[in-house]
Amino acid sequence: MQNPDTTTIFGIRAVIEAIQNEKSIDKVFIQKGLSGHLFQELQQQLSSSDYNISYVPVEKLNRMVKGNHQGVVAKISPVEFQELESLVESTLNKEKAAFFLLLDQVDDVRNFGAIIRTAECCGVDGIIIQKKGGAPVTADTVKTSAGAVFNVPLCKVDHIKDAVYYMQASGIKVVAATEKTEDLLYTKDLSQPLALVMGNEGKGITPSVLKSVDEKAKLPLQGTIGSLNVSVACGAFLYEVVRQRL
Repeated sequence: MQNPDTTTIFGIRAVIEAIQNEKSIDKVFIQKGLSGHLFQELQQQLSSSDYNISYVPVEKLNRMVKGNHQGVVAKISPVEFQELESLVESTLNKEKAAFFLLLDQVDDVRNFGAIIRTAECCGVDGIIIQKKGGAPVTADTVKTSAGAVFNVPLCKVDHIKDAVYYMQASGIKVVAATEKTEDLLYTKDLSQPLALVMGNEGKGITPSVLKSVDEKAKLPLQGTIGSLNVSVACGAFLYEVVRQRL
């Protein structure tokens, strides 16, 4: 069955059908200790791909939906995700310099939506997220992005580092937004084909990803607080790219 929130489905058979129809499933919530023949069929379907699964108490499922969830609730993305390779190829065929945004486990839905909105305003060619660990694309994401989520191509990859390597192999410079550098953003040449990496709200960019980028850059902070909200920082970085390309 489906909730009024069209990104939520529940019931074992409904989730199986969603998988079989290749719906873009962000996350599956399964009741701890669930068993039975139909559940075994669901497990077989889930094993066909790398789904983001969370085993939770039944109370959580009861709060998520009103109805007979049968111990299973799934979140379906309201947008279709694109293949990274085809998106990069088509973007590089355009006259303007490519401009991608890589989000390394940004997990707050509203931050995610705000970033998508700013990215759309700045002409970003695509946003790449990780299959696990980041914020899902939900109704809240759509609302916070003011609908921009339908205008910016989105891609999912197993690991952000894979996307970094693919960008580099395609002739795209990868720049990480991080406080772990002495280089200010305003000293960087951002006019060439570019992929910008933003990190998690609390942990920042994953160390292995940080080691693999071409350059690092930070914003000058004049106050006593050591960091900006990730969506605000992302906006500052994106608009510096816009400024340099005008």
